[in-house]
Amino acid sequence: MAEHTAVVVGGGLAGTTAALALADAGLRVTLLEARPRLGGLAFSFRRGDLTVDNGQHVFLRCCDAYRRFLDRIDAADLVTVQDRLDVPVLDVGRARPRLGRLRRAALPVPLHLAASLATYPHLSLAERASVGRAALALRGLDLADPALDAVDFGSWLSRRGQSPRTIEALWDLVGVATLNATAGNSSLGLAAMVFKTGLLSDPGAADIGWASRPLGELHDDRARTALDKAGVRTLLRARVTSVTRTDAAEPVRSGGDTDDHAAVWEVEAETGPGRAERLTADVVVLAVPQQEAHGLLPAGALEDPGALLRIGTAPILNVHVVYDREVLRQPFLAALGSPVQWVFDRTEPSGLTGGGQYLALSQSAAEEEIDLPVAELRARYLPELERLLPATRDAVVRDFFVTRERTATFAPTPGVGALRPGPRTRAPGVWLAGAWTATGWPATMESAVRSGLQASRAALTALRHPFDPRPFEIEGLEPA
Repeated sequence: MAEHTAVVVGGGLAGTTAALALADAGLRVTLLEARPRLGGLAFSFRRGDLTVDNGQHVFLRCCDAYRRFLDRIDAADLVTVQDRLDVPVLDVGRARPRLGRLRRAALPVPLHLAASLATYPHLSLAERASVGRAALALRGLDLADPALDAVDFGSWLSRRGQSPRTIEALWDLVGVATLNATAGNSSLGLAAMVFKTGLLSDPGAADIGWASRPLGELHDDRARTALDKAGVRTLLRARVTSVTRTDAAEPVRSGGDTDDHAAVWEVEAETGPGRAERLTADVVVLAVPQQEAHGLLPAGALEDPGALLRIGTAPILNVHVVYDREVLRQPFLAALGSPVQWVFDRTEPSGLTGGGQYLALSQSAAEEEIDLPVAELRARYLPELERLLPATRDAVVRDFFVTRERTATFAPTPGVGALRPGPRTRAPGVWLAGAWTATGWPATMESAVRSGLQASRAALTALRHPFDPRPFEIEGLEPA
């Protein structure tokens, strides 16, 4: 059998996953990434003596694909996962600040959260009772029902007796962080997937995990080592400019599924000033943002290529503050009654020494703040931190800066599910990957890894290339 070749465009989690899966199956793989590093939008950079993550990325115990990815790149030792879900929630919107906790007990679903909700101080007794009824209704939804995609989660909650306070203090507390949108701007289909999978499937599904080292050590350093060992040729600073058929390739079909046998494709990339490289491949995986994929897809590859441009984006703002002393004594804190959403302690992963503490504020659905000047954000958030963390009032701010991801995720608005394509295209041998593709998940690291697995499995199946199915055996993974 002739050796099959593949080019993967994009070195984020989706592209890295696809490149490893194809190489593990025996293909000769080249991975092209326009940036000088791997990791996509989950990366680190240096700021003086600090190693800074561009944003606070977390995952849940139920993120099976991402956790297998960490195993594959030998990075599981660089993350921390809670033994049991425990989220401190501080409400400073009332006369007297009050701390509550969302945590699970060692009981089966749904009893694992019952005690926590029964004593959750940020809701009234009637509101707590209404949560149980809404959760039961949510648990009964069929995630495969396409009608859920057209409904907004906020309206659905309101019709099931959820007050604005309940939505703010519970549903949006979780939903904004995972969906990057408020309930009213979120597809019921995606929201139901988050809550059913995370909170209503397995008792430990929602246990929170995070990187205990800089993200770059996971998604760049360890990933590069794994790619090298797998025989993948990785080219950084390589911007792909075109994907075209070779003269010997079969034409793109006008309809129907991809042929069993892939065409041969030419991929051209700029690799530096005045330098370019042309590669040929049986398989091309476009693991890039939807707008970039739209520009690279061959004509006729999708029935409605404009759908990619109708998938909106949503920003995430991260506020970084370095104090001269410890001001937070837990790994993270969620806030109510404040512009602050989540606060994370990033002292140890950043390499900060000298007795200070480095906090990162993760602000999702930040459309109104994403372009505000740093001075305005400083004036807004430092007083809020003083309300949340009294120890900051006597602390000295050593550094304050922000990172902005204006297109951090796709927008999970009602109707987006109908726009998200699967991995297959009508161009034989060209496949799509990325958190924005049809994985069933919102734009998370889990979705990105799943998309890379879906694309690589579909490509191997179309080539009739033998492969070990076990790495692809993840619940909910779309079959090839």
